[in-house]
Amino acid sequence: DFPISILERQIFDFLGYQWAPILTNFVHIITVILGLFGTVQFRPRYVTGYAVWLVLWVTWNIFIICFYLEVGDLSKDSDLIMTFNMSMHRSWWMENGPGCRVTPVTPPPSWAPEDHRYISIAGCLLEYQYVEVAHSSLQILLALVGFIYACYVVKLISEEEDSFDFIGGFDSYGYQGPQKTSHLQLQPMYM
Repeated sequence: DFPISILERQIFDFLGYQWAPILTNFVHIITVILGLFGTVQFRPRYVTGYAVWLVLWVTWNIFIICFYLEVGDLSKDSDLIMTFNMSMHRSWWMENGPGCRVTPVTPPPSWAPEDHRYISIAGCLLEYQYVEVAHSSLQILLALVGFIYACYVVKLISEEEDSFDFIGGFDSYGYQGPQKTSHLQLQPMYM
């Protein structure tokens, strides 16, 4: 996984106050660090943990794609899923996407909260949900590459552990150390 892409995603999720993606991205960053540490230190458990996390990460990103494309009963307008119902914020890309023009609506409707502005968004070259889908799709591709790499590293580490031979230890090649000749063997001494 490329840390730059997940840091970029983390920044834009912070700007949009989307708490569920922020927490998930944070766990992903920590897991990537542990996976890199496991690779450098030849710790197959860390790399295996990283590979297992990548399966969950792909699942999360598939959910994000389904969420923004409103598959099934999912709605991108739901506050509960992305912000834990703690704010009315949406994706940062909604207002700041390529070509988007934001104009405040005055006077705001009577149902709009006083501490929020009511806006109209027009002229976007690419709707925000497609930007989010593109981000998640990129993360899925990077995760698949990372998963293949993690499986390869675990295979290499386990092969290396299996081929390690202690000096004079258990050897699969049938090597026998030099034999003692009979005149050097210890004999019981009688007094």
